[in-house]
Amino acid sequence: MPEAERIQQLAEAVRYHRELYYNHAAPEISDADFDSIWDELKQLDPDNEVLHQVGPEPLPGTLKVEHMFPMMSLDKGTSDEDIVHFVTQSTTGGIQYLAQPKLDGSALSLEYIAGNLHRAATRGSGEKGEDVTLNAKQVANIPTRLNLPVDCHVRGEVVMPLAIFEEKYKHVSPNPRNLCSGALRQKHGDGKADASDLIFCAYDVKFVKDPPVVTHDSELLHFLKNSIGIEPAPWKIFSSSAPQKEMIEYTKEWIAKRPSYEFEIDGVVFKLDDLAQRENLGATAHHPRWALAWKFPSQEANSVLLDVDWQTGRTGAVTPVARIAPQMVGGVTVENVTLHNVGEVERLGIRIGDKVTITRRGDVIPKIIENLGPASDLDLQGRTHADGSVFIGELITGEIQIPTDCPACGRTLTMEGAFLRCIALDCDARTTRALTYWCRTLEMDGIGEKLIEALLERGYVTTISDLYKLTHSQIASLERMGDKSATNAIDEIHSSREMALSQFLHALGMPRIGPEVATAIAQHFVSLDEIINWAREGEPDSLTSVDGIGDKVAEIFLQGVIERLSLITELISHLEISPEEVSDLGIFSGQTFCITGSLSQPRKRIQELVKKAGGKIVSSVGPNLNILVAGEKAGSKLSKAESLGIEVWSEEQLNSQLTNENRTQQASPKTIFDY
Repeated sequence: MPEAERIQQLAEAVRYHRELYYNHAAPEISDADFDSIWDELKQLDPDNEVLHQVGPEPLPGTLKVEHMFPMMSLDKGTSDEDIVHFVTQSTTGGIQYLAQPKLDGSALSLEYIAGNLHRAATRGSGEKGEDVTLNAKQVANIPTRLNLPVDCHVRGEVVMPLAIFEEKYKHVSPNPRNLCSGALRQKHGDGKADASDLIFCAYDVKFVKDPPVVTHDSELLHFLKNSIGIEPAPWKIFSSSAPQKEMIEYTKEWIAKRPSYEFEIDGVVFKLDDLAQRENLGATAHHPRWALAWKFPSQEANSVLLDVDWQTGRTGAVTPVARIAPQMVGGVTVENVTLHNVGEVERLGIRIGDKVTITRRGDVIPKIIENLGPASDLDLQGRTHADGSVFIGELITGEIQIPTDCPACGRTLTMEGAFLRCIALDCDARTTRALTYWCRTLEMDGIGEKLIEALLERGYVTTISDLYKLTHSQIASLERMGDKSATNAIDEIHSSREMALSQFLHALGMPRIGPEVATAIAQHFVSLDEIINWAREGEPDSLTSVDGIGDKVAEIFLQGVIERLSLITELISHLEISPEEVSDLGIFSGQTFCITGSLSQPRKRIQELVKKAGGKIVSSVGPNLNILVAGEKAGSKLSKAESLGIEVWSEEQLNSQLTNENRTQQASPKTIFDY
């Protein structure tokens, strides 16, 4: 066969099998067979264009992408004390730190295969985002091909230069951040901004295989810039004996130059530079211990309180929402702000018609922080709404009326500390928000709040479990819901019938149980049956052994499960909830430990070390316990363990076993993901 004909045949085969693999998840040949075709084409025609493409791309927003490496949130701080605590407590023993500006745009992950851009995905939930490859390719400085043929994931922030925003978009959006997200997610070039007006600034890179041999994060940033060919956000290293002092001064430098910086920023991110030290510190259920997102002090402005509305949330909390005269603060026109709860209203001594100081904490959530006393008509003048129209308002004065009945269902409210609460699980507002939260958490894009309200109004659903009883004809009978929309909704519901335990717990919408906490709890119990049995026994203490979960969260979770037992039982009949995956790696895999007595290290630190080695922590001594680690004054737990014939270790014995584990790990090659 002539060489040119063979090259064409191989190129067509690569396109065909790549399409099946990446976009249809239906490969017809093995990876090895595909590699053989690829290698032959590469040998015959190394510059063939098909070798530098990665499959037909879906329209942005039409495909969900599961991040190979979750994009975790960071712990936050706003004061000098937070930085001191981060250095001296959270990362005690740290020697070198690095800092980068906290860019205020849209997070993006770029996946490269053999140096070619395969996929770009938004952060989304942190575990799963949206494929936005087509638009990401329009971003000026995102290369479709790297300088090296590496397999890696580059994380960073897409931002819009303020000069471009002022020139082209300041009348379109109040800030560049919203435009960044919209430009990435637009499907047909119909967004408010062009992706070509954006810039990508990297802050992290993770290698799937063959990582460079480095020991510090700053080395990875150098590698990104000088070897791979992607520009990181600027960084600075701190390595003095008291780095917290320099770091505090560095925040002051950024506060000073923030107004003139080329991009919008809302703080500084500090990270421990040493990768091995990061590994030792690990993460809580919420965030890695080795990083801190320090945010600029809140921006403040004055307005007038016009009225207060009360809303019932999905947890039953009834909260006041203040309506204020429009006021620009932090680049955004604010007309609604939070008053949090009844206690806050009383603390401020606030009345309708008062002049107030508002702030955007962390540049996100506006709230009232100070009552300045009665306002005047002059305080209402010269104000405009977000759309530019002139505000016309009348100064009215009066007391804020605290409700006694739920604004949604009319039932009598109860007072819990500073909070008003509706305790009826079937409250209309709670049901609407619980259904909406369930659908959003499980990314059921075809089912939004308006559809849920229509289903409730018709009586087709009253609880989450009713979603799984819906028929095509019921949905199609609703206003503005045709055959195609109904089919899409049914498909979304059907696709959500299988989920991991952590997803299920998160989607139930219990207060304080976000994705990270839900994952930690799911890994602790592993199965839903174990959680149900635990809830019926009513022992919240056993949950506090899980890192990041204290008495309060444990009690909230217990009560939340007890209140929802009937709902959970109903859902089990409609769903397939898979046990949470727990790592089988480590010398303690399959063993349960209980820690007791006085020890040389904090108990939670020892528990973390045991869990990292594959062990499971329990809080009580019983027949299923494998090992009791006993310090001084071990007390009754030691006596009970000895009577049951359970193996007892001293802290020294435990440390000896952990040392052997570390030696075993160090003997095997590490990748960057071990850090």
